[in-house]
Amino acid sequence: MRRRPLVVFLLLTAASLAASEDSGKRWWSHVEYLASDQLEGRLTGSVGHRKAAEYVAEQFKKDGLVPAGALGYIQPVRFYSRTIVEKNSSLELIQNGHAEALQLAEEVILSARIRPARTLSPSLAFVGYGLTVPEYRYDDLKGLDLRGKVAVYLYGGPSTIPGALRAHYSSLEERWKSLKRAGAVGVLAISDPHHMDIPWDRLMVLRTQPAMTLADPKLEETPGEQFAAFFNPTHAEKLFAGTEHSFSELVALADSGKPLPTFPLAVSLSAKVAFEEKSVVSQNLVGILRGTDPKLKSEYVVLSAHLDHLGVGEPIQGDRIYNGAMDNAAGVATILDVAAMLHESNAKHRRSILFVSFTGEEKGLLGSRYFVAHPTVPLRSMVGNLNVDMFLPIIPLKILTVLGLNDSSLGPMLRSVVEPLGVTIQEDPEPARNLFIRSDQYNFIRAGIPAIYFKVGAAPGSPEAAIGKRWLTDHYHAPSDDTHQPVDFGAAAKYNQVVLHLIQAMADQPAAPTWSQDSFFRRYAKAEPKALSAP
Repeated sequence: MRRRPLVVFLLLTAASLAASEDSGKRWWSHVEYLASDQLEGRLTGSVGHRKAAEYVAEQFKKDGLVPAGALGYIQPVRFYSRTIVEKNSSLELIQNGHAEALQLAEEVILSARIRPARTLSPSLAFVGYGLTVPEYRYDDLKGLDLRGKVAVYLYGGPSTIPGALRAHYSSLEERWKSLKRAGAVGVLAISDPHHMDIPWDRLMVLRTQPAMTLADPKLEETPGEQFAAFFNPTHAEKLFAGTEHSFSELVALADSGKPLPTFPLAVSLSAKVAFEEKSVVSQNLVGILRGTDPKLKSEYVVLSAHLDHLGVGEPIQGDRIYNGAMDNAAGVATILDVAAMLHESNAKHRRSILFVSFTGEEKGLLGSRYFVAHPTVPLRSMVGNLNVDMFLPIIPLKILTVLGLNDSSLGPMLRSVVEPLGVTIQEDPEPARNLFIRSDQYNFIRAGIPAIYFKVGAAPGSPEAAIGKRWLTDHYHAPSDDTHQPVDFGAAAKYNQVVLHLIQAMADQPAAPTWSQDSFFRRYAKAEPKALSAP
């Protein structure tokens, strides 16, 4: 009699391991197709993305999900796509009547994420990080008159402000609100050279990628912005010529956590910007696994991942296809794998589960922004979001790095899921990278919906952390993010099990996820979700 529980446990463990192995194989089969050369990198609005969307819709149907888009599983999203015509564009720095031509690409990259003014001749002002954070009485723009000026700022933010809050106010929309109030007409951003995900030589290659904005004018993020560009930190000293400050001094202050000064620059800018624009349509995909509780089935927990990547671009080592295997075929494969596991187990849950695959994430979280503004189920019926993006199963899964860990009840719920698996949890060890606002969960959060995002993590300073850093330098937004790179299939299968169990817990808990009382993002919460009629 004493041995029976042990035997049962061993049998269940063996079954779980077998299921996990099958899950890993199936997960990888999805990645192999979505990141294949025939889909040409799944650029938003491309034929390759449409083929990928059709594949996801086919899998949704296979796993019994109810269509919940506008056209079956598909929610069409219209964009404006823009590219800079560099041969017809120019930038000059003007000082004391002398004009110095800037080298496009090598020194500065023009952005088409806005519809830029064709010509502009503004003066420049350095505005520190360009942030206004009322909760901490922090304001880089206090007392500055930026009327008609381009604001030059350093990426990042003061270490005295918590990472998630700093990331929120560093978003394009929030930063521009403050700069526009101060009178700015544009921005010129400079990266801290010690905190760049992608080296400048790779950014130069990526500059030819089309930028996009949503065609819906109500969803414009930076209304009134006439100029946007990025300056190579290697050449940034010339911006500060004739002032009492140097760029190296400013970087040293930022890296030591000291306040940055703000001051007018002695140079002004003369800009001529040529661009081409066209309209494209891409696809969000939405499917529902119906809940069974008479009341709670009209509430939805949302499992999401973005489908798009960068398409075909400038070659790196002869390869022009930016396949996006880890970013984010892997995440879409996870939600497809979870849907399949739920279907195979005939699992029943009290709440409904909404599976969503977004387009336009790489263009600024645009597909999820559109979905939240034009939901295919009532927005207030969505009670929580688990987002999967570039979770990087390239090392064993022993640690999860969790963004939003302490902001809602989803954090404690995740802890209860991973503890039996021997996985530990850590908060974001690199808040300066602003990851909290760089994937689709951010749009759910701004709509008042508790959300969480996590990836395979590593202890700071460990060999595993070094592997992650090298991946960012070598493979992030590069053609080498393909199916030929090393992948830890055990880590992927284990990660998918965590996602499965957390989404099941979210769907079955008697109470919907709630914001923590001290979370900044609690302010976005709507009234408590009510049982609304499902489509």
